[in-house]
Amino acid sequence: MGYALNWDLDVFFTGGSSSREFLLFLDEIKQDVTTLDRLVYELDPKGNETALIEALDLYKIARMKVAQAGSFIGCLEAQDVQDKKASQLRTNVMNVEASLRTVSFRLDEKLVQFNDDWFEDILKKEPLNELAYILNERRDRAKEKLSVKEESLINQLSMDGFEGWSQMYDTIVGSMTVPFKGEELSVGQAANKFSVPDQSVRNELFIAWENAWEEKSELFARTLNHLAGFRINVNEKRGWDDILMEPLEICRMEKKTLESMWEAIADNKDPLVGYLQRKAELLDLEKLSWSDLDAPIAVTATSNVMEFQEGADFIIEQFSKFGSHLAEFTQKAFEENWIEAEDRPGKRPGGFCTGFPLDNQSRIFMTYSGTPSNVSTLAHELGHAFHSHVMGDIDPLNRSYAMNVAETASTFAEMVVSDAAVKTASSEEEKLILLEDKIQRSVSLLMNIQARFIFESRFYEERKEGYVSADRLNQLMVEAQKEAYGEALSEYHPTFWASKLHFYITDVPFYNFPYTFGYLFSLGIYAKALKEPDGFEEKYMALLKDTGAMNVESLAEKHLGVDITTRDFWEEAVSACMEDVEEFMRMTDPLVRRA
Repeated sequence: MGYALNWDLDVFFTGGSSSREFLLFLDEIKQDVTTLDRLVYELDPKGNETALIEALDLYKIARMKVAQAGSFIGCLEAQDVQDKKASQLRTNVMNVEASLRTVSFRLDEKLVQFNDDWFEDILKKEPLNELAYILNERRDRAKEKLSVKEESLINQLSMDGFEGWSQMYDTIVGSMTVPFKGEELSVGQAANKFSVPDQSVRNELFIAWENAWEEKSELFARTLNHLAGFRINVNEKRGWDDILMEPLEICRMEKKTLESMWEAIADNKDPLVGYLQRKAELLDLEKLSWSDLDAPIAVTATSNVMEFQEGADFIIEQFSKFGSHLAEFTQKAFEENWIEAEDRPGKRPGGFCTGFPLDNQSRIFMTYSGTPSNVSTLAHELGHAFHSHVMGDIDPLNRSYAMNVAETASTFAEMVVSDAAVKTASSEEEKLILLEDKIQRSVSLLMNIQARFIFESRFYEERKEGYVSADRLNQLMVEAQKEAYGEALSEYHPTFWASKLHFYITDVPFYNFPYTFGYLFSLGIYAKALKEPDGFEEKYMALLKDTGAMNVESLAEKHLGVDITTRDFWEEAVSACMEDVEEFMRMTDPLVRRA
C-alpha cells in the first residue's frame, strides 16, 4: 500500500470546516487572551519577575494555539477554494489573531517601561536567560513603533483593510480558471503544464494563462495598490522612510548584507545567461520565451516523471545519505499523511508548509505532477517541516525564526536531493535532466527572484506618488524581468505581478529576497557538510535551533565562520551555482555541434 495523496487534518480537529471541536478551541483561545490581557495590564513597570514569567508563559500558549487555528483554516481553504464555511471561519481566526496582537503590543509596551538595570538583571537568570535575545529584540522594536493605542488601532483597521484586500486576492484567484483544450483548468493545474515537452502546447497555454490574468488585471491592480498604500501610510506614521526597513528587521538582517548579495549576483550571473542561450539552441529556438523556461530540453527522450510513491522513496533515500534524523522524520511525514499532493480541480495554486505547534507536526500542500522540479518542491517543503520539527523542544518564544533562514532549511533539503540525484544518475541522459533541474533552480532564485525584488522596489517608489495602473505594473514587471534575465528571453510575462501570490501576502513585504538568501546561504552550509560529513547533521540541527534567537550575521559567524556583510561569501556561493552551468555546457557541447 502506497503513501496517501491526501493529508490528515482530522487528527487536529474532526469534521473540517464543520468541526464543533474547532469552535470550542476558538472559544478557549479567546478566554486565554482575556486572561493574558489582565496579566499584562497588572504588570508593574517597576518590575515583578514572577508576574512577568506568568504572563510570558500564557502568552506562549496563546501564540501556539492561534498558530494552530490559523494553520487549520489555511489548510481547509487551500484544499478546497469553494469551502465557504472555511472562509467564514477565517474571519473568526483573524479576529482572535488581532486580539492577541493587541495584547502583544501592550506586553511590548510594558517591556519598554521596565527599568533598564532590573530588566538586564533578570535576563541573566533562569528561566528568562534563554529568552534574552528575543525579549531585547521585542523591546527595541517596540521603541521604534507608535503608541499601543495607535498600533492597536492600525491592527484593528487592518482586518477589514489590509488583510481584507489580501483575502480578496485569494477569492479572485480561487474563482479563476484557465480555458485550455476544452478544459477549465485551475491556475495550479495550468501552471504544472508549462513543463510539457511540446512547445506548441506551452505557447498555447501561455497565451491562455496571460489572458486569464490580464482579464482580472484591474482587480489585481487595485488590490496590490491598496495593500502597498496601507503599508506605506503605516510606515510614514511610524517615521520609517525606507520601505526595506520592515522586511530587513523581520529577517534580522543588515541592509549591507542584502546589498552585498545582490551585487555579487549581478556581477557573476553571466553563465546563467549563457545557459539560457544554450537551452534555446537545444530546443531549436533563437531565444527562449517565458513559456520555455520550464520546458524539458530536446535531447531527453524519456519523461522522467515519478509517481508519488516513487518520488517519496527517492526523497527519503537521498535524505538518508545526509543523515538519519532527516530521513526518519520524512518517512514519518509520509506515513502519517502530512502531505496534500493530489492533482485535482478546486485546489489553491502553489505549495506551502504550515505548522501545528501544539502537536509538533506540519502539513504540506502542493499539486504533485512528478517532474524533477516538482519532486524538488516536495523536498523543499519537507525541509521547512524538518526545521519546525528540530525546534520543537526549545522555548516557544525562540521558535520564531526569520523568513530568510526559514528558506535556508528548505533549499538545503532541495540541494541534498538534487545534488545526490545528479551524482547517482544511471545514465548521461538522466544526469543531464537532473543537472538542468538544478540549474533551473538557480535561474529561479538568482534571476526570477531578482526580478521580483526589482519590480517591488520600483513599484513601492511609484506608489508613494499615487495609484499605479495595471498597464504601468505590466511595464514595470517586463523591465524588471529584462534586467534580471540579462535580456536573454524573446518574450516576458507582463502579468507576473498578478499571478504571483507572494506580492499579496500581508505578513512580510518583499516576500522575495529571503528565498535567494536562503538558497545561497544553504550552499555555504552544504559545502561545509561535504567537507566535514562526520557528525554534520547534529551541527546542522544546532544551526537550525539557533535561527530563532540571533540575527543572520551572527548565525553565519557562529556556525560557518563567515562574514556575510561582505561580497566574498556571496560570490563564492554564486560561483558554486555556476559549477553546474559549466558541467551542463560541457555535456551539451557535442549535442549543439552535432545539430
